[in-house]
Amino acid sequence: MNNQPRGRIRSLSSLKRRKKKKKQITNFSQRPINLSDLLAKVSSRGPVNMAGQNARLNVVPTVTMLGVMKARLVGATRGHALLKKKSDALTVQFRALLKKIVTAKESMGDMMKTSSFALTEVKYVAGENVKHVVLENVKEATLKVRSRQENIAGVKLPKFDHFSEGETKNDLTGLARGGQQVQACRVAYVKAIEVLVELASLQTSFLTLDEAIKTTNRRVNALENVVKPKIENTLSYIKGELDELEREDFFRLKKIQGYKRREVERQAANAKAFAEEMVLEGISMQRGISINAARNLLEGGAEKDADIIF
Repeated sequence: MNNQPRGRIRSLSSLKRRKKKKKQITNFSQRPINLSDLLAKVSSRGPVNMAGQNARLNVVPTVTMLGVMKARLVGATRGHALLKKKSDALTVQFRALLKKIVTAKESMGDMMKTSSFALTEVKYVAGENVKHVVLENVKEATLKVRSRQENIAGVKLPKFDHFSEGETKNDLTGLARGGQQVQACRVAYVKAIEVLVELASLQTSFLTLDEAIKTTNRRVNALENVVKPKIENTLSYIKGELDELEREDFFRLKKIQGYKRREVERQAANAKAFAEEMVLEGISMQRGISINAARNLLEGGAEKDADIIF
């Protein structure tokens, strides 16, 4: 073993480490993933904050801004209530349109079936060349469609109305045979066109109303989940800051009052001490004057006694 070169020993050890590492990677890749554990790890991170949660407007906490935020909250609440009522009204109209569309589609199927049978009868009775006669007689359409708008809860819905204009020319149609079947076919197709126009109006209004409901619901959700929480958080922030300022002012006033009270007490104590000192000084001065006067009297009497001659 000692005779083996060192490079071979190192290469064998590195090869063993590589095999071990590769085996660990393989075992990790083959390990099954537990979905419940993954969801538990994600949920353990805590709830995800929505757009309006814990968010506020960047404002200065003043009393004026508090009034502005209160006014904005009132406006947002009123707008939310109006948009909610509008959404409810549009939803009711949407459901009514849906019922009308279902009814119109059912009647359209019956009308188109009746019209197809009537056309088949005309072709059977009058022959295949009857369509050329009809096209030669018709120069301009007598059935026309006009559009208008209907306002429902602030949403303009398009409406289509059919009307007849001009006279229907049936000079040579069904002259030889099949005149009655041609007229019945015309009547059937006129009714089918009326149903088709009504269905087109209902479906166009349906799509417009659907888009308006989506837009209104987006606005309602934005006001409810973003705008109002932001304003409410801003109001809470301003109230908290104003309360903190009020507490600071109260503490400052208490400190100033305590300082003034201590200053007044100190001045009163100094005045009292000064008064006592003045009283003591006055008493001491009076005592000093009386002692000096007695001393002067004794000294003056001795001198006068010395001047007496008998």
